Amino acid sequence: MLWRNIGHLGIKELRSLLRDPMMLVLIVYSFSFAIYTAATAMPETLQKAPIAIVDEDRSPLSERIVDSFMSPYFMPPALITHAEMDARMDAGQDTFALNIPPDFQRDVLARRSPTIQLNVDATRMSQAFAGAGYIQSMVMTEVNTFAQGHSMSVMASPVNLDLRSRFNPELNRVWFGSLMEVINQVTMLSIILAGAALIREREHGTVEHLLVMPVTPFEIMMSKVWAMGLVVLGASAASLLIVVQGLLAVPVQGSIPLFLAGTALVLFATTSLGIFLGTLARSMPQFGLLMMLVLLPLMILSGSVTPRESMPDWVQCVMLAAPNTHYVMLAQAILYRGAGLSVVWPQFVALGLIGITLFLLSLARFRKSLATMA
Repeated sequence: MLWRNIGHLGIKELRSLLRDPMMLVLIVYSFSFAIYTAATAMPETLQKAPIAIVDEDRSPLSERIVDSFMSPYFMPPALITHAEMDARMDAGQDTFALNIPPDFQRDVLARRSPTIQLNVDATRMSQAFAGAGYIQSMVMTEVNTFAQGHSMSVMASPVNLDLRSRFNPELNRVWFGSLMEVINQVTMLSIILAGAALIREREHGTVEHLLVMPVTPFEIMMSKVWAMGLVVLGASAASLLIVVQGLLAVPVQGSIPLFLAGTALVLFATTSLGIFLGTLARSMPQFGLLMMLVLLPLMILSGSVTPRESMPDWVQCVMLAAPNTHYVMLAQAILYRGAGLSVVWPQFVALGLIGITLFLLSLARFRKSLATMA
C-alpha cells in the first residue's frame, strides 16, 4: 500500500501540473529558449570594442598597425585628429584611443625605441582590463614583422609558450555556458515545481482532502518528490540532446546516463528543499521571495559562474553543504572531461547524504505544517 499510494499520488501531481499552462510554458522555456539564449549571449573577454587612432605618422608601419585592429575583437578603427581624442573619450564614444606619434617608423628603423600613447576608458572594466594587453600584443607583432621585413634584428623571446587548451580547444564560450545553464535550470525548476505543488494544494484546499485519506505525510511528500523530479529529469535529458548537442553542437565527452543519474540525485535534494520552502511560505509571492534568497547563492557560489578556487576559503567550505556544488563538479567532470564513476563517486555520495538530510528536514517540517492545519 505504501508504494501504491506514492504512485497514485504522484500521478495526481502530474495531472495537476498538466492542468497548469503557465508551469508548462515555464518548463518548456527554461529548457529550450533560456538555455539557447544564455549560451549564445555569454560575453567574450573582448568583443567589438570601439577604438580610435590618431595617426600622426602616416607611414606604412602606422597603416599596418591601423589595419591590424579587426573584428571580432575591435570595431573598425575611427581615424581622428589629436584635438578630437579627448572629446570623444569624454563623450564615451571610444574605449581605446591610440596615438601614433610623428616619425614613428623612422624612429623604429633607427632603433630609438619610440613610444605610442594608449588612452583607456577604465569605466568599461571588462573591456579595458583585457583590451590594453590585446593592443600591446598586436602593436608589438606588427612592429616586429615590419622590422624583420627590413632586415632588422629583433630580440627573440627566451621562452616559447606552447599553449594547448584541453576539453575546449576552440575556447568556445557556448560549450561552457550551455551546460552550466542546464544545471541552473535543473536547480531552479525543481525547487519551483516542488514548492508550487504544495502551495497550490493549500490554496485550492485539496490538502484537507489528503488529511482525511489513509495516507501518511511521507507518502504525500515522496509523491511530490518523484513526480516533480521526473518532470525535470525528462526535460533536462531532452534539452541536453536537442538543444545542447543538437542546436548548439556542443560535444559531450562522457556518459549521459551517468550524468542523468547524478541529476536524479540532485533532484532528490532540490525537490526536498522546494517542499521545505513551500512549508515556510504562505503564498506564491512569499515563496518567490524565499526563492531569491536561496536560489541566487546556490547558482552563483556553486562554481557554475566562477571557479570555486577564486572564492574565500570559508565560502568554499560552506558551499560544500549545498547540492549544487557537487552537481557542478560531477557535471563538469563527466560532460567535459569524460570522467567515469570511479572519479565522481565522492560527489554521488555527497549528493546522496545531502538529499537524505534535506528530505528528513523537509518531512519533519511538512508533518508539523500538516498538524497545524489539522
